[in-house]
Amino acid sequence: MAPHRLEDRPETGPSHKRYFVRAALTATAMAAAMAATAGPVLASTATAATPAPASATAQAGKGAAALARALTQRGKPYVWGAAGPNAYDCSGLVVWAFKQVGVALPHSSRLQSGIGTPVSRAALQPGDLVFFYSPVSHVGIYAGGGNVLHASQPGQPVKISPLASMPFHNARRI
Repeated sequence: MAPHRLEDRPETGPSHKRYFVRAALTATAMAAAMAATAGPVLASTATAATPAPASATAQAGKGAAALARALTQRGKPYVWGAAGPNAYDCSGLVVWAFKQVGVALPHSSRLQSGIGTPVSRAALQPGDLVFFYSPVSHVGIYAGGGNVLHASQPGQPVKISPLASMPFHNARRI
């Protein structure tokens, strides 16, 4: 959970705004469509090393719904140890977003990196948790389109950044 320096990348402009609106609408639509079939999801440590099946609709529904909640926190400040609703660190944003959809997670990126089902980078879906650095010390929520929503470091708000801007470690579907 230690703060990391990330490349300064422009986070404004028409294409960025279109992406944000599209991601929010997609996540909201996915969550609404799956709400009727999504059962409870328990945070348990997975031991299998196989990627999640594409048909894991209940899990994808929780992740998409958590992403939709997390997107509403964009622009709020980074504060180490914070878990909302006024400020967040990376794992605190994940804790808060998943709590909103009924899933309890630990406030530690390293502990979160062992929960749920492993997902390959190629199979990422919006709402999957993406972990960075080795050992794991940062987490974000995959927002689709090769981007991740995260609380990165002091002085930076909760924001969307390219997945490729940080060293990918692993991903999990909750």
